[in-house]
Amino acid sequence: MTLPRGATVESPEVQAQLRAALHRIAKAVPGSRIASFASTGDRTFVSRDGRTTFALVFIPGKGGIDPGQHEARAAQDAVARVTVGGAPVRVTGLDALRAGAADGGQGGGAGLAAEAAIAGGGALLVLAFVFASWMAVVPLLMAAAAIPTTFLAVWPLASATDVSVIVKVLIALVGLAIAIDYALLVVVRWREERQRGATPEGAVVAAMEHAGRAVVFSGTTVAISLLALVVLPVPFLRSIGIAGMLIPLVSVAVALSLLPVVLSTLGPRLDRRHAARQDRPGRGWSAWAGFVVRHRASAAVLSGAVLVGLVVAASTIQLGNPRAESLAGAGPARAGLDQLERSGIGTGPLSPFDTLVAGGDPQRVVATLERLEGVRGVIAPRDWRQEGTSLVSVVPTADGNSPAGRATLDRIRAATGQDALTGGEAAQSADFLDAVYGDVVLVIGLIAGLTFLLLARAFRSIVIPLKAVLLNLLSVGAAWGLMVLVWQHGLGSEAVWGIEATDAINVEMPIVVFAFLFGISMDYHVFILSRMREAYDRTGSTEAAVVEGIGRTGRLVTSAALILGLAFVAMSTAPGTEAKMFATALGGGILLDATLIRGVLVPATVALLGRWNWWLPRRAARALRVVPAPSPASR
Repeated sequence: MTLPRGATVESPEVQAQLRAALHRIAKAVPGSRIASFASTGDRTFVSRDGRTTFALVFIPGKGGIDPGQHEARAAQDAVARVTVGGAPVRVTGLDALRAGAADGGQGGGAGLAAEAAIAGGGALLVLAFVFASWMAVVPLLMAAAAIPTTFLAVWPLASATDVSVIVKVLIALVGLAIAIDYALLVVVRWREERQRGATPEGAVVAAMEHAGRAVVFSGTTVAISLLALVVLPVPFLRSIGIAGMLIPLVSVAVALSLLPVVLSTLGPRLDRRHAARQDRPGRGWSAWAGFVVRHRASAAVLSGAVLVGLVVAASTIQLGNPRAESLAGAGPARAGLDQLERSGIGTGPLSPFDTLVAGGDPQRVVATLERLEGVRGVIAPRDWRQEGTSLVSVVPTADGNSPAGRATLDRIRAATGQDALTGGEAAQSADFLDAVYGDVVLVIGLIAGLTFLLLARAFRSIVIPLKAVLLNLLSVGAAWGLMVLVWQHGLGSEAVWGIEATDAINVEMPIVVFAFLFGISMDYHVFILSRMREAYDRTGSTEAAVVEGIGRTGRLVTSAALILGLAFVAMSTAPGTEAKMFATALGGGILLDATLIRGVLVPATVALLGRWNWWLPRRAARALRVVPAPSPASR
């Protein structure tokens, strides 16, 4: 709160009113721990002009969904009409700001049902354009079967352990898009086989032999990439990984079981309007592929340069919680934050560091920490001591999640050594960073290795899978770069969502984006290369294979990517900066991957490597238990 001119917090009347206001908060949030100028007399809580003061309210840790937001709302309600010295009392903090964003502090947000309706409606429009018949509803029917089945599969997991609240969003939106994509691939191939004169049942057999095989490999690669989350020692990320693995696996099961039945029985009637049309490689996509093949070197260099530029942007990433100003653009919590900044106190009080002193002298620790650079003040109330253990709170001058705040945390831990343990939300974020990314190179290497082996068997080549893994890593790096530019540096976040630059990316965000995007983008690679492999086996010409592969799959991959992109557009309407950040990274990454990488870089590099794309040494073929293709020199 900021008092009117002429008033100061030293006034006995002001202090009495402050104690009464904090007593109301203590009743509204049972078990909370509160410290203020009124209870300690410490000038840490007061601005230089004596007119602005704050209190620290530590709530009991309960976990669950949106931890701390319920308590923040209760505290706000408790003092909604309370004044101290004639000034309104504001409740702010990281939890209060997130609660404000969820309640409409960032322009509101759609609920899960509305987000699913947006994604489903957009997908239906895309499917109607692709099929131009009632066949457009078939992929949506498959999604309608896959989504509740996935929820049922997650149910035992939710009964046995805590599951992150984001899982329901991922199943509803990502599950919708992936189920549609897999069904789309099979239905398009079934339609092609029907145009070649196959019976409905024969077309199903042929479609499952080719497209069904691609769907199995695609779903398996997505599941493998999500192992990156399952092996991490972080329970909520592990729950996202396990539930995320179920999404593609259930979608594959639906595409291989229910979809063939629908196609063989209802397919001919639903696709009657299209029966007279001939399905050939798309002229536009074939022409584009031919252009890329003719200018393969230039296409590879130019597209690669754009992607490398985004990867360079990703190298500037600052991991941590987004700065407080980016969490809510309006509302009472943001008004309180603005008061702190205008008074000169800053955002440090929103992320204090808690130091636990066991058996030592807390006042000696206080004296040591007060001398450190970046420390606004240190408090150690007597009622925070119990049986020889004391709790000391350190208020930094800068946001504890900023680089300056991290540096202050390092100085605190260095100064206390083994005599004390330092925690708090910002410190937890730093420790979380070590836990998640300590072995991340090994985890990514494991995922890449398993994917390489799977694709080597699928395509009977070691060059194609190696290139696929490298391009997927490039795709993920480009998505990270896009996320950094839009959110950390604010290039578009304020214009589109009205949210200021975050100055940091959530600690868990890069690894979660990798786990999902590495597998999902591999889908498109499998779709395209499967058709190229078929064409190469038939013609023996790599250039012809590239043109036919892109001609056959260009519209399919673009449509599939657009459906997934629309799912993440729907997710970006959810309240909260973190949801929008995740949606931007995955949605933007998928569209970049489907256009720049799969539409330009993949055909260019396949054309550059020529017959060497299909090289598989005999020893490797025996190890993979596949028949090797003829050597590049023999064709």
